[in-house]
Amino acid sequence: MSSLTTNVIGDAVRYVIGIDGGTESIRARVFDLTGRCRGSASQPYTTRLGPGARAEQNPEHWWDALGVAVRGAVANAGISANAVDAISLATTCCTVVVLDADGCALRPAILWMDVRAEVEAGDVLATGDPALNVNGAGRGPVSAEWMVPKAMWIARHEPDIYAQATTICEYQDFMNLRLTGRCCASLNNVSIRWHYSLLHGGYPKGLLAELEFDSLLGKWPAEVLAPGEVIGELTSDAADHLGLSRTTKVVQGGADALIGMIGIGVAAPGQLALITGSSHLMFGVSSSPVSVEGLWGTYAGAVYPGRHIIEGGQTSTGSIVNWLRRITGGQLDFAALNADAMQLEPGCDGLLVLDHFQGNRTPHVDALSRGAFVGLTLGHGMPHLFRATIEGICFGSRAIFERMAEAGFTASEITIGGGATASDLWLQLHADIAGLPVSVPEATEAPSLGAAVLAAMGAGHFANIDDGIAAMVRPGRRIEPRPRERAIYDELYERYKKLYPALRPFNRPAAVADCRPATNAAEPPLNFPS
Repeated sequence: MSSLTTNVIGDAVRYVIGIDGGTESIRARVFDLTGRCRGSASQPYTTRLGPGARAEQNPEHWWDALGVAVRGAVANAGISANAVDAISLATTCCTVVVLDADGCALRPAILWMDVRAEVEAGDVLATGDPALNVNGAGRGPVSAEWMVPKAMWIARHEPDIYAQATTICEYQDFMNLRLTGRCCASLNNVSIRWHYSLLHGGYPKGLLAELEFDSLLGKWPAEVLAPGEVIGELTSDAADHLGLSRTTKVVQGGADALIGMIGIGVAAPGQLALITGSSHLMFGVSSSPVSVEGLWGTYAGAVYPGRHIIEGGQTSTGSIVNWLRRITGGQLDFAALNADAMQLEPGCDGLLVLDHFQGNRTPHVDALSRGAFVGLTLGHGMPHLFRATIEGICFGSRAIFERMAEAGFTASEITIGGGATASDLWLQLHADIAGLPVSVPEATEAPSLGAAVLAAMGAGHFANIDDGIAAMVRPGRRIEPRPRERAIYDELYERYKKLYPALRPFNRPAAVADCRPATNAAEPPLNFPS
């Protein structure tokens, strides 16, 4: 809707900033209204790891880093602060923050990857409450990463802090509160990880009553805003901190991976997003609710009004490739390996890989499952190991796609974002093994571009998210499955499916469970220097 053109500090061009608050750093990117990134900057922050699978961060470090990143991005874009109409954030999901009445953190934030609340997650699942239907058809899993188990852990192990808490929220909510003075949650986050349901009354009151944890309702933000809704304008302090105009709008965002769906243009029913990195996340868009045991969702309206999202995930994918690099002394030349592996026939001369190196998130929901190379011979070399690993990961993805089909969601194509887009081999194998076309958008910064689309919508440049995608997200390459290779992989996939049940008994000795660290020991929170 806006198409003014002039630039470099006398600009009539309008801009938005998409902010990606990740695990290790925060990145701000300045976009114009065609989706071109004009400048970016990032700032790291620290994570404290502790016993019992603990991981914590200081929320003040996020705030400090945000100011550095936004100022740097605007400077690198060569634009004036007054040219920025709006900002929006996509952040890690289920990074839980506990605030006092002044909006100050009472303890370090419990990072998304922190799984100390395993016992509490089991308690949530044991209720059998209808709120669990947004998760695995009501039969699990319930993750220790999620909001309710973490809040329960705080109440049980840090009762004084819980009693002092006025607000228990997420990274996203804390930052928006600090930016605008308004306390609200994102419909995106609460739908996917708080058992919130637009279709069944919002917050899970029945679940909390069953847990005798009703007090949590009074500590959650009373307002829930959908992605793209305007939260407010920057406060004077926030405007000074970011170096932006006081009239800059702050627009609701959400969880990084799901806002990344917007950034790669996955919005229509039947489309499937595959977000790749150290792990894989899959999100399917459906016009109606679909649910099946072993997958998460569907989430009503969590990204797009009137549409539903079904979710699957693989715990270790790119991290397995990095493991190969590490155990070989860090000397792998991935470009050369890709070229050599491309020359191999499907199946790597009888070598199969089970991709459960850190358990299986979906569809088996088995934290104790382990990875395996099956069929090794003295004739196999590193290209075989490399290609077989990627084939195994792609087989694992296909297993999730097939479980989605059981729920009633069938994809017409796969749109891939993230690290795998740098590998032609990986993209082609996903197409061949899934038997679906793979598309790769032009832009690679999916979460920040998705947040920028929301910011532009909130600023009034687009009527809805779909219009924003049409203007700001551009398609790139398209990879078709090869008929010969697809037929071979169909046969190999049948062999792959036999690996998990065959190897499962070997991952069940008591020693495996006994050696896991305790996650509920009453230990003091990790403290950060001011």
